[in-house]
Amino acid sequence: MTDQTDRVSVFLYRLGRACVHHRWRTIGVWLFASVALIGLNRAVGGEMTNGFVVPGLDSQEAYDLLAERFPAEGGISAQVVIEAPEGSLLSDPQQQREIAAMTASLSAIEGVETVVPPISGQTVSRSDTIGLFRVGYHPDYLPSLSMIETLEEAGRLSNATEGALRVEFGGDLYNSVDQPETGLGEMLGLASAVLVLLLAFGSIVAMGLPIGLALFGLTLGIGGIIGLVAVGMDVPEWTPNMASMIGLGVGIDYALFIVTRFREGLADGLTVEDAAGRANATAGLSVIFAGGTVVIAILGLAMAGIPFMTAAAVAVSVVVALMVLASLTILPALLGWAGHRVNPKRSRYSPEIHANKGPGRWQRWGDHVAKHAWPYMLSTLALLMALTAPVLDLELGFPDQGILPEERTSRQAYDLLAEGFGPGFNGPLLVAIDTSTVGDQELDSLAATLRNNSGVAFVQPPERSPIGEAATILVFPTTAPQDPQTVDLLSQIRGPIFSSVLNEEARAHVGGATASFADVSKRVQNRLPVFIAGVIALSFVLLMLMFRSILVPIKAALLNLLSIGAAYGVLVMVFQWGWGRSLIGVQEAMPVVSFIPMFMFAVLFGLSMDYEVFLLSRVKEEYLLSRNNSQSVIFGISNTARVITSAALIMISVFLGFVANPDPILKMMGLGLATAIFVDATIVRVVLVPASMKLMGDANWWFPQSLNWLPRLEIEGEERLPDREFASTGDAAN
Repeated sequence: MTDQTDRVSVFLYRLGRACVHHRWRTIGVWLFASVALIGLNRAVGGEMTNGFVVPGLDSQEAYDLLAERFPAEGGISAQVVIEAPEGSLLSDPQQQREIAAMTASLSAIEGVETVVPPISGQTVSRSDTIGLFRVGYHPDYLPSLSMIETLEEAGRLSNATEGALRVEFGGDLYNSVDQPETGLGEMLGLASAVLVLLLAFGSIVAMGLPIGLALFGLTLGIGGIIGLVAVGMDVPEWTPNMASMIGLGVGIDYALFIVTRFREGLADGLTVEDAAGRANATAGLSVIFAGGTVVIAILGLAMAGIPFMTAAAVAVSVVVALMVLASLTILPALLGWAGHRVNPKRSRYSPEIHANKGPGRWQRWGDHVAKHAWPYMLSTLALLMALTAPVLDLELGFPDQGILPEERTSRQAYDLLAEGFGPGFNGPLLVAIDTSTVGDQELDSLAATLRNNSGVAFVQPPERSPIGEAATILVFPTTAPQDPQTVDLLSQIRGPIFSSVLNEEARAHVGGATASFADVSKRVQNRLPVFIAGVIALSFVLLMLMFRSILVPIKAALLNLLSIGAAYGVLVMVFQWGWGRSLIGVQEAMPVVSFIPMFMFAVLFGLSMDYEVFLLSRVKEEYLLSRNNSQSVIFGISNTARVITSAALIMISVFLGFVANPDPILKMMGLGLATAIFVDATIVRVVLVPASMKLMGDANWWFPQSLNWLPRLEIEGEERLPDREFASTGDAAN
């Protein structure tokens, strides 16, 4: 494995030099490939969707049954909520004419199978001022933004006169598709990253290289490659947002490591070409390792068995891989153009200035932590455990439309339904029954039993399919969709109620958005421990092979768990408990979105491994020379902390930018990732790691002889590279 790593390092060195030497050709090839991929995407690329097909779930069985035997109820549905003008009632002749016109307008929409207008005593409020239309689409129509636009146009054009009905739109269609305008989070994160890079490098050129590289890779990934992935997979519509968040972070991060190593080479007096080649061979090898672990971990999301998560994972992984490839090819070419301009003017041609800017502060900090290792370790462990403790109260689910900004039509519809009928009308449960296994008497008995349940507000009478052996019963709970009591009712229907009323051969399922979200959350919750265990095992094996140590990878795994656990705890405190949620624009309490813990863990695993390797490789390098554990820990901190904190600040800036996005899912992901990176790069990496390594002493590097047969994986080695090429004074001035 060491020989293979050396060969990769030599290849990257030659690749970096070749990209510098043939910079025009390198950029030209990338531009040609980009135009071709974007053009191919526009010609044959797939459309992103929000289909919620999850095989094996009871809610999916309900959809499948209805799609086969009751198409009018098997597709996505929408709600159109109306309110009578002040001083009038829905039963007034004028309002009835408008309701009839709206019914005709909605029925004329392409793909609409059924339109059920407000029915007195069922979907008209007791005050006779609020009514509910149910609009059902054919199963072949997957939810899309165009469906929303057509629905709203039809609903509003039918009553555009002054003093007409107030009309708002919501329901399952909006749960699946309604996405806010994007771009705000990316812009804020990008602006913050620019500031951090300027402070870190002191050079506009050095700042512009990582930013430009990340934007180029992101444009190609989102504009071309994700659409091509969508040809073979149902990629969710929120995937570009996720790809932007992660792609910007890792793209800038990876470029930062390579540019930093390139600047070090120039400071040592190397030629531009040799400095770029060595940066590629050392930092570039770390980038391959870091990017590879992120890709592997994200692809591990397929373990959840949820197709939309798998598709999103593939698309985001492709963007991460693209950032790695661009960092190893485009960046060296750009460095060849930039040359010494990556340094500030005052230090551009004076290597001694770089040397004098050494790691004095961080060296003093490392020495301070080493002298007070026990207090620092115990206090930081206590802090991390306190931040992690709220995880015990973690609730996984999906936020309903009641947490959206008040100006959204889906939020207005939600509030009107809650006012007129109670919160349960926003999350009805759709009971689907195979009537070839259930008689009319059992069907009526089931409806009566549901109606008498204390958790049920209203039950619509059974509706039989005109073309097949199926029937539906629409159940409106007394509680809101994300309320735990609604999930309890769902369990009661599937368990005691079905078993007490229906025969053993009966085929009955419960669907609807609320049931689907609950089923997905349960599946994720069941598979999350296995996923985390697999990721931790992978990190242990990789670090053991890299550093020939048993305690170092165990420590790394435990500290990674603590930093990610702290991020989960912060999500619980903010989104479930409401601590400071108004500061980030969240109005109501909500559960943690079910797939976010898995997605966060996958991303953070790769990023934290990056920082871990970057730090420990320098510690191990010094330990092999001095055999002094304390000295090597201080050396590692003093030589890596500045780059790690700069990279972390960029990541935090990018992730926090998404907290400003109105979408609560992006807020949650942005805050969680930013918190975990902050904890990992500060508390863990520059406090807990040096303190714990100081206390463990030489035991850090204990490795049983019985395992010496294992392959060795080394990062950042220069042993096999050619001799250094030093620039003359005249060369450096060009």
